[in-house]
Amino acid sequence: MKNDPDARHILRTRAKALARPSQHAPAAATVLEVLEFRLAQERYALETRYVREVCPLKDLTPLPCTPPFVLGVVNLRGRILPVFDLKKFFDLPEQGVTDLHRIILIEGHEMELGLLADAVVGVRSIPADSLQPSLPTLIGIRSEYLKGVTAERLVVLDAARILADPKIIVHEEVENL
Repeated sequence: MKNDPDARHILRTRAKALARPSQHAPAAATVLEVLEFRLAQERYALETRYVREVCPLKDLTPLPCTPPFVLGVVNLRGRILPVFDLKKFFDLPEQGVTDLHRIILIEGHEMELGLLADAVVGVRSIPADSLQPSLPTLIGIRSEYLKGVTAERLVVLDAARILADPKIIVHEEVENL
């Protein structure tokens, strides 16, 4: 069989067929790495590529003449950063602010800010194709800030859209009395 030309031809044909990539192989699924957190008894997430760090809420200084969703500013290692309350931004049920809350620092589009979270659950991976459009039962969240919702009702927010929203920039001046 070593010198049999038919056998070699058959083996060569099989080798070529096996060496070709399968046409039925599924494309590699895109996976999103997200930071999961709690807000008003619901589960939310942000892509980790926008998350700079998570820190405890300390020494929040309120700012006058700002929209209701701006809680104030914090000094984080010499940097003054605004802190936003997503509950007020999305018209979700409010609770009091305590030192148990966490600030999720996000950055992008030449903007850096903190988002108040009731609790941070941790980092996890979710398949991008598992995200579905908003559910009609979700209240408060405006669809323009929503990347999608998983089957487990994890609401994935669009951090890039939040950071680029002109509503978060305050351009008002206060007149001196």
